[in-house]
Amino acid sequence: MRKFFEIYRKQILSCVILLFFGFNFVIWSSVFKKAAEPDLSVYFFDVGQGDSEFISAKDGTQILIDGGPNTKVLSELGRVMPYYDNSIDLVILTHQHADHVTGLIDVLNRYKIGMVIESGADYNTAEYHEFERIIKAKNIKKIIIDSPVEMYFYGGAVLKFLYPERSYDGEVLKNVHDATVVGELNFEDKKILFMGDAEKNIEARLVYEDAVGDIDVLKVGHHGSKTSSNTFFLEATKPEYAIISVGAKNRYGHPTQQTLSNLEAIGAKIFRTDLDGTIKLSISNGTLKLISGK
Repeated sequence: MRKFFEIYRKQILSCVILLFFGFNFVIWSSVFKKAAEPDLSVYFFDVGQGDSEFISAKDGTQILIDGGPNTKVLSELGRVMPYYDNSIDLVILTHQHADHVTGLIDVLNRYKIGMVIESGADYNTAEYHEFERIIKAKNIKKIIIDSPVEMYFYGGAVLKFLYPERSYDGEVLKNVHDATVVGELNFEDKKILFMGDAEKNIEARLVYEDAVGDIDVLKVGHHGSKTSSNTFFLEATKPEYAIISVGAKNRYGHPTQQTLSNLEAIGAKIFRTDLDGTIKLSISNGTLKLISGK
């Protein structure tokens, strides 16, 4: 062994040196990359005809809102999360329809989840039952939103849950949209409102109770359906940007011309995942930027 080392001494030392510098290069590259990241990023994933948004803070806090209708959310997460990262702090299910919950089944199976938030309304579908089964099997903490509440995280960021205002736990609803979890993200005086599939009844309630005001970005409710984004709601929120999560050539006719006209009338700049791909929003030093993926 000693003779072997003497013969290949230079080669071995060269390999050690290369490994040392290679290791340091990887470490410092990660450090510089982290330093260049915005303080807060929000991704509106292109998952087809469904919803999925991902909030990522500079301190590593990660929040996933909905998972879309298929496994595409996994590839989207793989593009924006570090390759070694196998955990997500919080998963929010806005409501139980398949185009919001199906992808979350794969997320729960793939990642370690810190906590799940939902409305708790009962919904008799295979997808929702599987979602609940995995939560129980993995003993994931679950919180039912039954009143307005605030969650604080990195740098004073706050995610405010504006709706529901009462418990729907175990309740069977004629329209499960009526229990949609609505959240507003506030960071460095920039506000992003996530409406899920909330319809005009919830919009009216939020306006009449002064739960919403001027915002910067609206994740448009119900994929741009005519049931949402009514004029009175848009006049109260006055979003500068409107993001519609929608699939190309979907059978529902989303987004409707009525909704597009309503958004244009208040001067909102419209982004659509079917046309623009995944959309990235970033906030740093009080400046908000939007970049489309296509």
